[in-house]
Amino acid sequence: MAKNKCPECPKCLPGWLVQFGDLMSLLLTFFILLLSMAVMDKKKVEEYFDIMRKAMGFLDKTADVREQTDEHSNNKSNSDSDDNMTAAEEGVEEASNEIKEIVEMANDTAADQSQVMQITKGKNEFVLDIPSTIMFKPGEYKIDNPASKRFIAKIARVIRTMPQTFSIEIIGYTDNGAFKSDKIPRDDWDLSALRAIEVVKELIKNRIDPAQLKVSAFASYHPKSEVASDNRRVEMRFFSENIQSDILNEENFFDRLEEK
Repeated sequence: MAKNKCPECPKCLPGWLVQFGDLMSLLLTFFILLLSMAVMDKKKVEEYFDIMRKAMGFLDKTADVREQTDEHSNNKSNSDSDDNMTAAEEGVEEASNEIKEIVEMANDTAADQSQVMQITKGKNEFVLDIPSTIMFKPGEYKIDNPASKRFIAKIARVIRTMPQTFSIEIIGYTDNGAFKSDKIPRDDWDLSALRAIEVVKELIKNRIDPAQLKVSAFASYHPKSEVASDNRRVEMRFFSENIQSDILNEENFFDRLEEK
């Protein structure tokens, strides 16, 4: 009796492929759910796809690859600088508001209301104008008034909360250039510079980093008004070094020097 031969079965897909197909279907469903719940930012999505195209080699054929790479790098650096400027502007606003509160309290208790401190805001900076009569005796450059020392200590507390990118320039002024003496200070230049240095030293005593501080003096030059008492002052200028332009980096700087 002949044995029945088992018919050959058609070859089918391997077993692992079915499981792999199920896994891909589940992953697709999972990502679709994530996408449906996500808040889409059109600009970021476009930037993402643009980066992916460049990373995978899908660059614009009409332009050179190096040019497109440089352009993408420049766009990224520009956006980073915009973020830094925004942070600087926010830091200036916050610090100026805190110092403004201190100044208003000091002005309310001032004996002479004609000699009060003022704050002037500029782009990414602000200036605190302090009449010299509040801190210094006529012709003197030492801060002996305890109230003045307490005021500088309060300003220093605000400065310590500011980012380290901020710098403080202390600027001294006098009124009309008539100050003369055989001893130091000998003239208005000495007096304005020594008063600015005295404020800087007082800030350093209150744990302000000396690297953040700088001193300038203009004597009777750069007057604020025609009133002499308005010109006798010390200014604190708060600004961010990150946004200050460096003249050495400007294009054709050395060419301009040769022309002159």
